[in-house]
Amino acid sequence: MSRDPQRRLRYALVGAGARAEMFVRALVLEHRETAELVAFADVNQARMDAHNAWLEELGMEAVATYPAGDFATMLEKERVDVVLVTTVDRVHDEYIVTALRAGCDVVTEKPMTVDAPRCQRILDAVAETGRQVSVAFNYRYNPLHEKVRQVLADGEIGEVGSVHFEWLLDVRHGADYFRRWHRDKANSGGLMVHKASHHFDLVNWWLDAVPVEVFAAGRLFFYGAEGRRHGYARDYDRAHGSSAAAGDPFALQMAGNPRLRALYLEAEAEDGYHRDQNVFAPGVTIEDDMSVLARYSTGATMTYHLTAYAPWEGYRVMFNGSKGRLELEVVESDFVSPYAAGELKGASLHGVQAAVEEGWAKLTLRPFWQQPRQVPVAGYARAGHGGADARMTAVLFGGAEDPMRRGATARDGALALLTGLAANRSFETGLPVSVADLLTIS
Repeated sequence: MSRDPQRRLRYALVGAGARAEMFVRALVLEHRETAELVAFADVNQARMDAHNAWLEELGMEAVATYPAGDFATMLEKERVDVVLVTTVDRVHDEYIVTALRAGCDVVTEKPMTVDAPRCQRILDAVAETGRQVSVAFNYRYNPLHEKVRQVLADGEIGEVGSVHFEWLLDVRHGADYFRRWHRDKANSGGLMVHKASHHFDLVNWWLDAVPVEVFAAGRLFFYGAEGRRHGYARDYDRAHGSSAAAGDPFALQMAGNPRLRALYLEAEAEDGYHRDQNVFAPGVTIEDDMSVLARYSTGATMTYHLTAYAPWEGYRVMFNGSKGRLELEVVESDFVSPYAAGELKGASLHGVQAAVEEGWAKLTLRPFWQQPRQVPVAGYARAGHGGADARMTAVLFGGAEDPMRRGATARDGALALLTGLAANRSFETGLPVSVADLLTIS
């Protein structure tokens, strides 16, 4: 994204929630020689003030703040080169398109957006302006996932015929999507879009293929009012201040977490947003148990399952090829500690606290007529998404080389989105969905 190697690029961030912190720290600490954070924009001043307070704790100067409605003014006044979009998913396209038309490049959190019309708006704006959109698919930068791509590209298992992919969100991490704005599909596109776009992007990248047809089934089984029959529900609207939430493993306790307290509890007076809603309260419109069958342009198929209420967290992905099989197994937490259940989702795995639970990863190559062998992977760590976050920001902000083409473009973002959108359509119709009927991507 660099324009002039003699000066630092000027970055502004819109959407000052928890997802912003990783990007902010990377800009002002690791990449301050090539990048300069100059402004925040948000609908909530208290959240921007919290991020500025943390900047000052790091010994940095606070940056300018703007109401979200003044976003275009901010771009001009602060002479912004690159915009970071970390807002609610539903409004990504509004800020991406405005930034592109103002002459800025954009880095956006995944998913790029939540539906086909919004996606088309972004693609049209990229074509119209010639500017660049990068989607922060950090899973591409995980050393495990890089090694999978290398093994497949080297032909170790021959032509890939099928993929089986299972992802488990435990009852701490999975529950968190049902406390927040994500619980409304209009905001997030559901877990097929918000969460699984990561996974669908990996499959596209690993196979060097695009989705063609999707058939899927999904339902709300465990959370929401539908899940009260399982016996876990307590009667409260939100956890903070509720005696009924005391000791509830599904309740997020924000008061004891300085970051959550500053970003959400102390910001509620401005917008009324509650970060700690009851996961069994009415109003959930997303699914928590989803199955997908997808066919790709190479002829390969994928079976995929996402469970958001598992006792442990991790994933398995298996590739069946003409010369053998490749198996990746990752356990991020082997159980949910009752002491950590009410903490920030995935805090131990994101480096916020020491991990109570055990975890491990294993990549196994099984050629035909040979003993299976473990594939060594250098650089993998349990924190920071397997070490991916730092590697991604080094490419996005530091100009690091990217020989494996890990950087995801607007086209990549659209292709990842399409599998989830087609799955959502199939949930509704009970029929296979051709992705070309949703959006045509050249």
